[in-house]
Amino acid sequence: MNDNKNGSCRELTLRQTALYLKKHNNYIILTHASPDGDTLGSAYALYYALNEIGKTACVLCPDVIPKKYDYFARKTDHVSFENATVIAVDVASESLLGALREEFAGKVNLCIDHHISNTKYAQNLYLDDDAAATAECMYELIEQMKVNINDITAKALYTGLTTDTGCFKYSNVTAKTHIIAAELYSYNIDATEINRLMFDTKSKNLIELEKMVLENAEYHFDDKCFLLTVTADMQEKTGCSGTELEGIAVISRSLEGIKAGITIKQTDDDEFKVSLRTYPPLDASAICKALGGGGHVAAAGATVKGTLEEVKKKVLDVVEKALEEENAGTVTA
Repeated sequence: MNDNKNGSCRELTLRQTALYLKKHNNYIILTHASPDGDTLGSAYALYYALNEIGKTACVLCPDVIPKKYDYFARKTDHVSFENATVIAVDVASESLLGALREEFAGKVNLCIDHHISNTKYAQNLYLDDDAAATAECMYELIEQMKVNINDITAKALYTGLTTDTGCFKYSNVTAKTHIIAAELYSYNIDATEINRLMFDTKSKNLIELEKMVLENAEYHFDDKCFLLTVTADMQEKTGCSGTELEGIAVISRSLEGIKAGITIKQTDDDEFKVSLRTYPPLDASAICKALGGGGHVAAAGATVKGTLEEVKKKVLDVVEKALEEENAGTVTA
């Protein structure tokens, strides 16, 4: 179903997006690869909301959904691509669709997102780059549609909010974020348990991998940059991979005095996923854009091809340039 014949992206208001969702009947909802709490929480919240008003929908994730999300992420019915409206949720670029990209490239009817780096690949886009999470956009959208929120929808929305804000401690949090979270507390969500699952639970294997990663940590540019590497060999030895590695990126920005925390994770023989976390005045999104990726001011990512040493050099060169341009201090390699 293609509502935009000329191939350009039409940007919608919140009201227009709500009307669009009420207009159609069959939906395929896509998340990004290596799914996090925001893409999953937002996708399932939309799924439950559409079900509430009699629409048919399914959620497709490029990767296996981690079991820790079982409290809201359930297997959904199959929806045929024929006559379906395709919605990408929290997906800033088609490249983030991973294994789903080949099937759905150029076929996304609507994207709902909060990333300032959104490439406007969809036929229609609802983008609120002031929102702390796509779940924040989704809450407002469900309210605009006048759909009742139930407990499981509230759990999904809260998960998106808390994970994309680091349990409400990142700089993207606003008063509105807290107000929405407070509204969700009126439902049976068990926020304490959600936050325990999202932030305070690790496997023994992950602890072992973190030890390996820290043993090989590197400091650069007068200790303003901290670089962590997760190789395929480390993943194989510990049995840790995929979304289980999300927390490594948080470690990279936790040291005192660090302006840029880099995590380089091997995803193929010559391909690495780069996660960047920054503090002012550095802009993680601008740095990762130079590497072919994007994201937020304080957190962004990119996929870079090459050997590990080549990828390190590419990333460090861009970070060094950003440090120099922002006068973040005298830097030496």
